[in-house]
Amino acid sequence: MATKSRDEREARRRIRQMEAKRALRQEQGKRRKRDNTLAITAAIVALVLAVVLQLTVFSSNPTEEEYAAAQAGLSSPSASPAATNSADVPSADTAAGKTFTGELTLNSGVVGVQIDGTTAPQAAAVLKSLSDSGYYAGAFCHRLTTSDTFGLLQCGAKAEDGSDDPNYRWGPLENTPADNKYPAGTIAVARSGNNAYGNGHQFFIVYKDTLIPSDSAGGYTIVGKVTSGLDVVTKIAAAGLKAGAANNDGAPVAPVTIDSFSLK
Repeated sequence: MATKSRDEREARRRIRQMEAKRALRQEQGKRRKRDNTLAITAAIVALVLAVVLQLTVFSSNPTEEEYAAAQAGLSSPSASPAATNSADVPSADTAAGKTFTGELTLNSGVVGVQIDGTTAPQAAAVLKSLSDSGYYAGAFCHRLTTSDTFGLLQCGAKAEDGSDDPNYRWGPLENTPADNKYPAGTIAVARSGNNAYGNGHQFFIVYKDTLIPSDSAGGYTIVGKVTSGLDVVTKIAAAGLKAGAANNDGAPVAPVTIDSFSLK
């Protein structure tokens, strides 16, 4: 009888150990699921925030209020941007149906360009007016992106920090791609986020096929293309970004300025 009791106690002990191990494995499995769920959720939130910030910061002059709104995952703080052009913005009629060709010189490198007033008459009129007035001479190309699917050089700022004159604003959006794709060589207009009348002085050159998601206002006006010298921009991109740039987006490692911009 004593032997049988010991055997029964040993059997019960083994059962308790197995049950404890099984409970531990179940708890570990639940913890892994919770950890995976939290990690996936954090990754999704980070991705959404990155896209929001990218769209908002991809502007001619983002304000602190706009940036804070993007960080909070909100849309532009301006609920109803004014759908009017500044008084000194030229009429679209001055470029409608016309094609302009010329040269953009960046750090002594020459980029041949073609500006299309047929598909984007308002944007073409603005670039022609600003280039004719010499506005771009000495302006900065302050922003460079270098990710696999987002490669552009943004130009036209009068200061290295990318600030622009908030009193020079115009629209509407023209010739925006339905698929959000901007092929290498595209010249398009930079603007403030979620504002179809948020265009200013700045433009960007796409040096490799790029995908830019539309925001609530739409896409970005494609006003022309590079006809020669795209390698000038790709060499600037290959040199990289200044230290401290985040997410492959920041200032070129060496300052880039516009020597001249001529259209005829």
